[in-house]
Amino acid sequence: MRLIEGLDALLSLDLAATYGESFGSHSAVAVGVFDGVHLGHQRLLQQLLEMASALEAMPTVVTFANHPDQVLHGSAPPLLVSVPHRLRLLRRAGVMRLVLLTFEPRLQNMTAREFATEVLGRHLRARGLLLGYDSALGKGREGTPQRFRELGDELGFEVRTGSPFEVGGKPVSSTAIRAAIASGDLALAQRYLGRPPGALGTVVHGDARGRALGFPTANVQPQAAVLPPTGVYAVEAIVDGVTWPAVANLGTRPTFDAAATTPLLEVHLLGFDGDLYGRELEVTFRKFLRGEQRFADADALRAQIARDAQQARNALQA
Repeated sequence: MRLIEGLDALLSLDLAATYGESFGSHSAVAVGVFDGVHLGHQRLLQQLLEMASALEAMPTVVTFANHPDQVLHGSAPPLLVSVPHRLRLLRRAGVMRLVLLTFEPRLQNMTAREFATEVLGRHLRARGLLLGYDSALGKGREGTPQRFRELGDELGFEVRTGSPFEVGGKPVSSTAIRAAIASGDLALAQRYLGRPPGALGTVVHGDARGRALGFPTANVQPQAAVLPPTGVYAVEAIVDGVTWPAVANLGTRPTFDAAATTPLLEVHLLGFDGDLYGRELEVTFRKFLRGEQRFADADALRAQIARDAQQARNALQA
């Protein structure tokens, strides 16, 4: 997946010079935050791939490093997944070109016509634009699907719109998923996401207590994301595209640091033997096992971790 980062990079893009008239010189474009890349987003992305194939254009997503609501309204909800995690999920969904923009005054004040002419026409050479059913782009939210159909007829690109996506008679939304994860309802979050909820983070050096206890852990600092309640979970950890069964503690480690307040994700990969320091680890939460607790000593904690690891193994095999 080719990443074009920033408005200046986008406005200097010359696809004709780069690709000639080969595949890649034209785009089929979807625009949105795509927070969580949930089932509704996934259906829209599938429609994008179908449009791109029909129009012989590269499937392209324009998304934002910051939530537009932060600029437009002064506040925004916490993101379901971090930006790097979102990019990873979009790549898995088949997006081949991704434009990552910061929502800033230049974008905020761009009219629908300017967006259509400059961004879609001149620089992305769009043959198609796919919008959500409730999308509104451009200054003053004037760029409704109908307005872009008018601009598309004039400028030579096709415009299609998606439709609401429902599960169990309820619309799938980032808001609903956020509430499900925060309350610990992993099953409902998975129904809306189409995959288990998870987090992406970098493995950092810890105090090696896990290794001393016989259960070496990858200490992960989760990137900005909505996380489930603290506790011990059966999880799966993805390393270089390989999925490992694992057990994880999300919390503040009260046995060793009663004063800590910042949650850390400690992951013990079952059967893994290798060095993960400095690498990104993607963790998916599969089942809540127990709440975080403080133990009398290291031996009591070691015994409980052994039970947790076996319970996680049984849960994941089931």
